[in-house]
Amino acid sequence: MAKASSAEQLRLLELQALDSTIRKLRNRARSVSDNSAIADLAVQRAAAQSRLVAAGTEAADISRELTRAEADVASVVSRVERNQQRLDSGTGSSKELTALQSEMESLQRRRSDLEDVELEVMERLEAAKAAEDVVREAMQALDAEAAALEEKRDAELAEIEAERVVTVARRAELADTFEAGLLAVYEKTLAKNGIGAARLFHGTSEGSGMQLSPGDLAEIRRAAEDDIVFCPDSGCILVRSAEWDS
Repeated sequence: MAKASSAEQLRLLELQALDSTIRKLRNRARSVSDNSAIADLAVQRAAAQSRLVAAGTEAADISRELTRAEADVASVVSRVERNQQRLDSGTGSSKELTALQSEMESLQRRRSDLEDVELEVMERLEAAKAAEDVVREAMQALDAEAAALEEKRDAELAEIEAERVVTVARRAELADTFEAGLLAVYEKTLAKNGIGAARLFHGTSEGSGMQLSPGDLAEIRRAAEDDIVFCPDSGCILVRSAEWDS
């Protein structure tokens, strides 16, 4: 059975307190890193990105449609201008000028129809671009919210890391003061059970939170003060306090 003085065993509780703090800091850092709000925003942003692509595609399609409509109007306007020049010049026979006048009337109706189409397409394009702007603004808002949360997360992680570094240094300094054999037992117990040492107080193991059975307590009573005893439930080293058996 491994041995260490009662005073040395009692000091293990200081080491365990530091190890517990390091574990809590590690768990806290993991919890802070796994920020569900940031993850939710990422999902929302991906959906917004898809909507933006769809809105941009629709606007681009309508823009091409408007280009074609404008070209159609321009073509008719050009034809009207040429015909008007011929009419104004009076060149041609009476029959030709009459036919030209009739064509002008038809072209004017055609121009009016095409301009109506052009106006309708322009209105649709304006609406599509407005919808695209709404989605883009929503994405920008999501980006700003995510950036604020990430900044807060990173600051908290930096704070946790700074505290962890200090605690690890204190832990290393304290560990160096223990006899190698006792420290080895503690480290092995810590690695195996997640807790290296805990107080035995009024018959209760603070490692497991359980009251020890009469048989376990009787066995501990038989152990010498410098014997290292272990919790039957948690497996950690039991540090016997002055009131451990009262």
